[in-house]
Amino acid sequence: MKQTILVTGGTGFIGSHTTVELIEAGYKVVIVDNLSNSTADSIDGIERITGIRPEFEQVDCCDKDALEGVFQKYPGIEGIIHFAASKAVGESVEKPLLYYRNNITSLINLLELMPKYGVKGIIFSSSCTVYGQPTAENLPVTEKAPIQKALSPYGNTKQINEEIIQDYIHSGADIKAVILRYFNPIGAHPSAEIGELPNGVPMNLIPFVTQTAMGIRSELKVFGNDYNTPDGTCIRDYIYVVDLAKAHVKAMERVLDTDSEKIEIFNIGTGTGWSTLQVVEGFEKATGVKLNWNYAPRREGDIEKVWGNVDKANKVLGWKAEANIEDVLRSAWNWQKKLRERGVQ
Repeated sequence: MKQTILVTGGTGFIGSHTTVELIEAGYKVVIVDNLSNSTADSIDGIERITGIRPEFEQVDCCDKDALEGVFQKYPGIEGIIHFAASKAVGESVEKPLLYYRNNITSLINLLELMPKYGVKGIIFSSSCTVYGQPTAENLPVTEKAPIQKALSPYGNTKQINEEIIQDYIHSGADIKAVILRYFNPIGAHPSAEIGELPNGVPMNLIPFVTQTAMGIRSELKVFGNDYNTPDGTCIRDYIYVVDLAKAHVKAMERVLDTDSEKIEIFNIGTGTGWSTLQVVEGFEKATGVKLNWNYAPRREGDIEKVWGNVDKANKVLGWKAEANIEDVLRSAWNWQKKLRERGVQ
């Protein structure tokens, strides 16, 4: 058994998939989640996939006393992967203080507790939103591209948290950190035992697509068809969630087991941009299911086009995205069908 890893937000979409990959790589996992945008059912899915049930504590990372209780209960945690955060761009525009409180306080609490309990390193779940709308010469965007003024409070919390980590390590804190700037995670585990299941109306494209295909939602809205892109819809770099999860395992190995720098930053994506319209059409082609969809006005806070240069992650982490998008879209549909079989949706 390798080291013990604390995964905050571990019952969520990316957290549950990363927990599976950590367990399969030999780590012991302790999950902390307040279940504000997920359910504990994903722990059953993790156990069905791996044969191992991770430890779970229903704790809000903003509650420092409760969070410290986790470190006391599970001595020997050596690494943290910090996913726990509010994450919807549109909601963050409407409720900025909620986002600043949740996303920043939770990180500060973890950083303060790390030296006290001998935690060596943290992997921070950041986002390509820190690049804002890159200029044409900065596409595909590299880790050295300028950080631009965030277009949403959500994006701003990612920028602020990156700065907090860098300032803390610069101050002499005896920890290491890897910041992973993800592009757009999609899909579900090939077993269809875990996947993306937001509480309420989905804020992300793919669950809205699959729920529309299933008839749960009457219509899919494609926000904006007048962007400066080939088909007028936004362009994103869509990364398979299992590939993304594997990047966290590589990053954790680097933090705990190598003589790497105190802080490193990596883009985690595919290096290819897909428009919203291409994704909708790709889903229909991959599944044979026609979607009821229409264009809607642009949504505040949305970036026009961004996709990543991932050479650094490929070379330094030894990680590469492998899945093709049609298989990924099919995996999301298989997950939605499994939910229907279970009577969840």
